[in-house]
Amino acid sequence: MNLISLPQAAQGEPAAPPRFRSPHLGCGQGRRLPEAPAGGGEGRQSGAGTIPGTSPNTSPGAAGALSGLLEALCPGGAAAAAARPAGDSRPPSPPAAMVSCGALHSFLFEYDTPRIVLIRSRKVGLINRGVQLAILAYVIGWVFLWEKGYQETDSVVSSVTMKVKGVALTNTSALGARIWDVADYVIPPQAENAVFVVTNAILTLNQRQGYCPDLPDDTTECKVNKDCVPGYVDIHSSGIQTGECVAYNNTIKTCEVFAWCPVEDDNVVPRPALLQEAENFTILVKNNIYYPKFNFSKRNILPSINSSYLKKCIYDSQTDPFCPIFRLGQIVKAAGQNFEEMAVKGGVMALQINWDCNLDRSASLCVPEYSFRRLDNTNPAHTVSLGYNFRFAKYYKDPNGTESRTLIKAYGIRFDVIVFGKAGKFDVIPTMVNIGSGLALFGVATVLCDIFVLYCMKKRYYYREKKYKYVEDDELGLIETYGTNS
Repeated sequence: MNLISLPQAAQGEPAAPPRFRSPHLGCGQGRRLPEAPAGGGEGRQSGAGTIPGTSPNTSPGAAGALSGLLEALCPGGAAAAAARPAGDSRPPSPPAAMVSCGALHSFLFEYDTPRIVLIRSRKVGLINRGVQLAILAYVIGWVFLWEKGYQETDSVVSSVTMKVKGVALTNTSALGARIWDVADYVIPPQAENAVFVVTNAILTLNQRQGYCPDLPDDTTECKVNKDCVPGYVDIHSSGIQTGECVAYNNTIKTCEVFAWCPVEDDNVVPRPALLQEAENFTILVKNNIYYPKFNFSKRNILPSINSSYLKKCIYDSQTDPFCPIFRLGQIVKAAGQNFEEMAVKGGVMALQINWDCNLDRSASLCVPEYSFRRLDNTNPAHTVSLGYNFRFAKYYKDPNGTESRTLIKAYGIRFDVIVFGKAGKFDVIPTMVNIGSGLALFGVATVLCDIFVLYCMKKRYYYREKKYKYVEDDELGLIETYGTNS
């Protein structure tokens, strides 16, 4: 420790007791040492002298031991003072080691505790109450009323089955008059949470395996046999080339292939769609949901729906919002699409069922909400490979055992049923957690007001002086406070 002696008092005045300067304190923040008791007393030995009023045999305790350890780790304070020239009255500059030890001293021996300061200011008071009111509105309005922060929640578990009904009549030059029922246009008959309905098709009838000219394009057109490579297969080809160049029609020659003949020509898609009457087909959607955390289950065919109502109802958002039977054209229209255009090349539609249930209320109020949207790309800037299509075939054998098939390139609309939602029910734990979080948020008002008072107001230095007070512990041999005493 460094003992700094103040100048001697005038004659006849008692000498002021010496002040102790900590290496980590600023100038003018010295601390007075206690005076020796009357009658004299033995001092405690120190690196720079004897401290009055202490005994050399006194045990310093844990804090004293740490102070002694700091003195041992931070030598040089007294030596630096002794090395100064006589008469040099300038304040000494602490060496870097002393500054580091001062920081360590502060870390070990200083403790912060909040101080309550009452500031009578209309401006600060209004800011404080305004922030508290905003926090209270957020906690009550958003957390508890809107988000229902007092409830425990669970996600829905569901299963979906669908059934399509409807009949269409087509009359084409290739097929003649033909009836299409569910077994013809629903492919496959069952799928997981989805159903595909054929709306358009390119049919290639009576195909048999054999040799025939390939469909004309840049890789299949030829003039002589050497333009064709035997055994060559292109990913866009209908079969395997034989090496012969044969006539495709009166003007074009193409390479002969071994394939299902005649090969399919899908360059022209029928317009209007072959099954444009599919707009009036209907889908019955049966959805069962379950919330395992609350052991709650329900289905979209509500208890109020009877068999007679189910046979004649069609979903309408205004008149029949809980009818589980949907007309295909109505689903597409509700998503903002045109069924006639969509039926030509197909697409993907979503039938969304939302189950948001407040189980603190009656179970009869837990009902499904339906919505519709198109899922595949409809951006007019990206027109490559639009729609949804795939191929399948129906195979036959004649009495001679010769196999033939009808190849169908089917365009259609796939309806995906998407079920989502959550259920909530009162629970003490989330309620207490959100109440505690809301109370903790009130500390934001204090932080904002402190920032405004200490850094923005004109009297910020005055308020800063009133807010912070520094107190020294007697364990360090000190009895005087420094800083602000108010």
